[in-house]
Amino acid sequence: MQSEVEKIQSALRDVIDFEIGLDVMALGLIRNIEITDDTVIITMILTSPMCPMASFMVQQVQERASEASGKSVEVVLGREMWKPDMMEQEARNALGI
Repeated sequence: MQSEVEKIQSALRDVIDFEIGLDVMALGLIRNIEITDDTVIITMILTSPMCPMASFMVQQVQERASEASGKSVEVVLGREMWKPDMMEQEARNALGI
């Protein structure tokens, strides 16, 4: 049986970074998922600080996580700089990295 974090992670695979064509989990953009009794706090980073899709992706992460958990979701943008080595191996292979 999937844990609550695993359910949220699975749901977040539906959130695609359209510029790259991969989901936020594969890209390593979801840095932390913290669950309390009634809230989910997700720390997320972007591939670029000037990402034109940032607000859309944050909204999508919030919606998908809320649907999966049935809880209120807060998405916090972390300051960590994204690097290609944060990606899952399959994603790196798909992009030839």
